[in-house]
Amino acid sequence: MKTLIGTLTAIPLLASTALAQDLPKTEINVVGNLGTTTQSRQLETPFWTEQVEKDSDGAITARFRPMNELGLKGSEMFGLLGKGVMNIATGQLGHHSGQDPINDGNDLAGMSANYDEFEKVSKAFFPILSDYYKEKLGLHLLTLQSYQSQVLYCAKEFKGLTDLKGKRVRTSGASQSDFVAYLGGSPIDMPFGEVQQALQQGVIDCAITSTVGGYTSRWYEGSNYIYDLPVNFGAGATVANGAWWDKLDPAVQSFLTKELDELSAKMWEQNRREDREGIACNTDGPCSIGEPAGQTLVEASDADLKLRRQAFLEGVLPGWLKRCGETCKNAWDNGLAEAAGMSAKAD
Repeated sequence: MKTLIGTLTAIPLLASTALAQDLPKTEINVVGNLGTTTQSRQLETPFWTEQVEKDSDGAITARFRPMNELGLKGSEMFGLLGKGVMNIATGQLGHHSGQDPINDGNDLAGMSANYDEFEKVSKAFFPILSDYYKEKLGLHLLTLQSYQSQVLYCAKEFKGLTDLKGKRVRTSGASQSDFVAYLGGSPIDMPFGEVQQALQQGVIDCAITSTVGGYTSRWYEGSNYIYDLPVNFGAGATVANGAWWDKLDPAVQSFLTKELDELSAKMWEQNRREDREGIACNTDGPCSIGEPAGQTLVEASDADLKLRRQAFLEGVLPGWLKRCGETCKNAWDNGLAEAAGMSAKAD
């Protein structure tokens, strides 16, 4: 019996080894997301620099660099990918919504209240975005992934969303700007690296970023309040140049698709976990990545949960549809609305 069990246990390993031996030698030029994030350091970087080569028995290797090490800001990533400057890239969808507003589709500010809702919308969005990338941009969508929830950091006393009226708020992307403007705030476009100092100097009153990202960038040195209400979730995507992808051996395509699906699942799991730790690190702990920052935690009221949905329906969604037109109206009516729990057709 032990021999039989041992033999059966070895079958998947032998099959995997055989598959790896059948893979043709392939070198991939990859540009990753912001290298300072825990997601990049702990998951993305070792995936491309170690795991892919190991799992392919040395057949597939990658030249990998995070975008910031190449001096890239983010918004140019998929444009360069389409020109063949790199083979695969991972980037924030919000960075690319200026050129192609459809990129905001699964992560519109105020649409999803939690990770479960965001993941459901992302699954519905995948085939929609995949078709658009293939037909319009010459790109092949590989995976969609998350970051931590995007929350408000404020310098002065903050009790809820109505306090945004008259405030200068650093936003990232058009839908966050629509959200803040609907609530009476003034959206400010500002590079991430300038935010901490701008909060300290009173240039801005509040700013939106992820729970861990704001902590590791020391935003607490310029802010005293953190609001535990997700505005959105910082959606990301891993994408390949379409012409390059189509020329790959089918076995390599299958291998990379499977490996990247597993990486994406790990990213979702990590961000769900780190999201809560980010709140703890910014407030009173416990915090495994540093000392608790001691900010005042502001929890969302039932009234603010309703106001967030109202801001989405009356401010964010109409703004997105106006920027994007028929393409996004069809996407909303034919999948996104239902996934988001909103059955009404877009006007």
